[in-house]
Amino acid sequence: MNDTSEVTQVLQQYQVSVTVLTMLPCVLFLYVNGVMLFAVLRKPVFQESSRYILFGHLLLTESLQLLVSVLLFIMAVAAVRMVSYACVLLTLFATITVKMSPLNLAVMSLERYVAICFPLRHADIATTVRTGVAIAVMWTAASLDAFTQLFIFVRLENTSSTVPRYCSRQNVFRLQISITLYKVFNIVYFVIVSIIIIYTYIAIMITVKSASANVREGSKAHRTVLLHLFQLGLCLVSTMFSMIKSGQLVGVLFVLLIILPKCLSPLIYGLRDQIFRHVFIYYFTFGFKITNKTFPKS
Repeated sequence: MNDTSEVTQVLQQYQVSVTVLTMLPCVLFLYVNGVMLFAVLRKPVFQESSRYILFGHLLLTESLQLLVSVLLFIMAVAAVRMVSYACVLLTLFATITVKMSPLNLAVMSLERYVAICFPLRHADIATTVRTGVAIAVMWTAASLDAFTQLFIFVRLENTSSTVPRYCSRQNVFRLQISITLYKVFNIVYFVIVSIIIIYTYIAIMITVKSASANVREGSKAHRTVLLHLFQLGLCLVSTMFSMIKSGQLVGVLFVLLIILPKCLSPLIYGLRDQIFRHVFIYYFTFGFKITNKTFPKS
């Protein structure tokens, strides 16, 4: 009996230690994303450009996904049992934020495409109003899967008031039709986004090679769209977490496959921009500046 209690206590201490170590990088990444979002909101120049509005929206959705993912991870580690509908709403919101990232990248690539291929019409096409409409369309498109899953759950799958074990998609959506629809929606989203990003990349590359193009701006936009393709790859990496079953390495895999890509993607994009990089560093260091002081000669 004493041996059993000691083993249980050791396992609980190990679980707490893993959870704490996992949460430390999560807090750091949330702080980085929060600072970048704060920098976008603080400067009016960023709020007047469709490019920065879309970047700020990407930061917002990535941060929301980080928060929800961390919350679900903590509840899974603590084996918290939730009411079915509360768990469904939480997991569906996480699903929406996951799909928002690739959709946002597609719209950002289209904005760069218009800026390089149609520079004279860019100011008329990429307005703040149309950017807001594009964001609303993204949320609508990302919610289609969630509303479909909610309808199926209410009509066919709501058999118990509490979720068995812990709150996760696998524990609430167990019907084969729900699993199939989830996979189909994911494939459709990523295929459409991949086609858009690859098309804009090729179109910009062709435009850059033309004699009338602004080579410097075109090359920069070409690298930006290529970065979007890399970011899309990070989004795909994040989806691998739910496919891997590893109890001992779950904390490490959670940080590497969920948290790290969601922070690394916007961080790389933000630091590439010279204007935004200076603003971000200023707020990240709490406005600390190193000033050169001149000392009188002795």
